Amino acid sequence: MLQLNNIEVKYHNLSLVLRGVSLEVPDAGAVSLLGANGAGKSTTLKAISGLLHVQMGRVTDGSIFLDESRIDRQGPEEIARKGIIQVLEGRQILEHLTVIEELKVGAHMRKDAKGVKRDLNRVYDYFPALTNLKNRVTGYLSGGEQQMLLIGRAFMAQPRYMLLDEPSLGLAPIVVREIFEIVKKINEENKTGILLVEQNAVAALSFSEYVYVMENGRVVLDGTSEQLKDNEDIREFYLGLSEVGKKKSFRDIKHYKRRKRWL
Repeated sequence: MLQLNNIEVKYHNLSLVLRGVSLEVPDAGAVSLLGANGAGKSTTLKAISGLLHVQMGRVTDGSIFLDESRIDRQGPEEIARKGIIQVLEGRQILEHLTVIEELKVGAHMRKDAKGVKRDLNRVYDYFPALTNLKNRVTGYLSGGEQQMLLIGRAFMAQPRYMLLDEPSLGLAPIVVREIFEIVKKINEENKTGILLVEQNAVAALSFSEYVYVMENGRVVLDGTSEQLKDNEDIREFYLGLSEVGKKKSFRDIKHYKRRKRWL
């Protein structure tokens, strides 16, 4: 199990961004983090993967465990070797490489040449759109193709846990559905644990078994996807549905006051 225990994160030793976040991702589990911009979702992923230092951030309290091993004091290289791989927000690809070269970058820590070749073919099975683009320079791919490539690159590292940061951002709904279907296949067929950060509540609730909701650096609500789909606060604030099933305008949502138990 991947487990966060009451962690706090500061940037530049001044700005307190996470304020006691606790969550769990079981082996082969599919878990989502929901929340608005600035809630602390991406910071939570970077705390797990060890990438906080890039932005002068660090875990100042609490702990992060992978099974019995504490990892919040380890570097990103060690954490990646343990099988925790993050796909960053914003489709950060190596634009000068071809598709096949970029996929091989994901396998750079592996020594099993036969296994790498096998998994390359599996990536093409998962993402048929990449099959005819093997020699295409990645900077010329569409947004959807780039996102598929980055998930494929992460898969090449044989992750035990894959951390996905806003994979639906800027993509057409039909592409989003395709990507989530493939990520679910990876989750189920390879027993890969998934921790998904999303603002697209509909996609996240459909994909996940368990969901945490974050606001202002805290987890304010959690439960199974089915429980949260029926939750009045989630339906109104995140799905834009009132009690009678009518969509509310942004103006209504903007002035929405969360219930006292959320504060």
